[in-house]
Amino acid sequence: MSDLIAKTAIDRRLAEIITPAIEGLGFELVRVRLMGGKTRILQIMADRPEGGIVVDDCAKISTAVSAVLDVEDPIEDNYTLEVSSPGIDRPLTRLKDFGVWEGYEARIDTTELIDGRRRFKGILAGVEGDEVLIEIEEGTIGLNFEWLSDAKLILTDELIAEMLRQRRDAGIINEEDFDEIETEEGDEELPPDTAH
Repeated sequence: MSDLIAKTAIDRRLAEIITPAIEGLGFELVRVRLMGGKTRILQIMADRPEGGIVVDDCAKISTAVSAVLDVEDPIEDNYTLEVSSPGIDRPLTRLKDFGVWEGYEARIDTTELIDGRRRFKGILAGVEGDEVLIEIEEGTIGLNFEWLSDAKLILTDELIAEMLRQRRDAGIINEEDFDEIETEEGDEELPPDTAH
């Protein structure tokens, strides 16, 4: 289990407990975090292997995970369970994620200083062995996956377009559910002070 999926010892223990339930429903665990505070929050991000998770899927995962956690009882205090999709500017937590999202902009942080820096921002260039390739200003570099402390996609127009395409292809978005925007020649907005 990668530290990007589950950073702390309790997160890793929780991941061991909940992963079979999540995978049994046909989903993958993307990230788990137990956050502190007055009431602790257990955040779980999951996705379909091919991408595209909806609210009903999150509810199914929540029900299954709650049942497993009630039996195992790994968290002593009260907590709130939050199950969500990874979102558009998703965290990259598994080595395969860096290949899947090749060609998209990302921010990668490392645990150690590499050439005087810990943060790298650029275009993902795939995976080679256990190295994540990223194209930065100086050229394409390889970062050992084990060196990474955090990584996520950066929200761009290209990324939004790709996510919409994936959801349309997966049948999550049906374009027939939306009204067509009609425009007529000569339709122009009036300046605010002349509108009636």
